[in-house]
Amino acid sequence: MRATITEHRPDVAVLHLQGELDADTAEQLRAALAGLLDRPVPRIVVDLTGLKFCDSIGLSTFVISKEVIAARGGWLSFAAANPFLTTLLETVGLNRYFAIFPEVDDAIAAGQL
Repeated sequence: MRATITEHRPDVAVLHLQGELDADTAEQLRAALAGLLDRPVPRIVVDLTGLKFCDSIGLSTFVISKEVIAARGGWLSFAAANPFLTTLLETVGLNRYFAIFPEVDDAIAAGQL
C-alpha cells in the first residue's frame, strides 16, 4: 500500500491510498495518520480511489483513528470507494459510522458545513 497526503484548504488533509491495506501494510496507514492526528482539530478525507483491498486490520485502524479525531472535534470521512470497498463498508456496518462520499471534492465541501 502507498499513502500520500495532500492539503486542501488550510484545515483539510486528503489521505490518498493505493494498493492493498492488510495486516502487512496497516502500519503504513498508522504512520500516515499519526501526523494528521497531531493536528489540534484533525479534518481528514481518505481518498479510496486507488485502494483495491482492505481487511479487518485496516478497518480497525480507521475506527480507532476516527475515535481520536472525534474526541478532538474533528472528522474523518471516506471518498471514492470502489464497489468492493462500498460493499465491505456496508456489510460490516461502517457506512453508518463514517460519512462516505462519491468524490473527494464532495467530502471536502461537506466538511465546511
